Amino acid sequence: MQYDLEGRTRKFSKDVLGLLAVIKVTELNRNVINQLARSVTSTGANYCEANAACSRKDFKNKIFICRKEVQETKYWLEMLAAVNPEQKDKLRGLWKEAQELTLIFSKITSSLRKKDDHNKNNETEN
Repeated sequence: MQYDLEGRTRKFSKDVLGLLAVIKVTELNRNVINQLARSVTSTGANYCEANAACSRKDFKNKIFICRKEVQETKYWLEMLAAVNPEQKDKLRGLWKEAQELTLIFSKITSSLRKKDDHNKNNETEN
């Protein structure tokens, strides 16, 4: 079964943006909403860029950015829940998806590091 991570990150961004569209903007949550919108859309955008990377180094860089951005997204989801407790259940579900994406991107980055380490070891042996 082929897994569509690009589609999943796109859906996740749309789900978060959909929730943000119905949350009343206040002075207290304005910055959190803006930061969350930026980090969640950056995750998907960077994954799309990774898929179109012209080199392994470029791919690796974009994947590392994806991991950082989705971790930031988890932070902003927590902050939004703190100032919008009526949305806590919806935000919890989105946080869980962000956590799953974090684990996926962490596995990808870990695999890339291991492969790089393996390649370095092979180069020094030859």
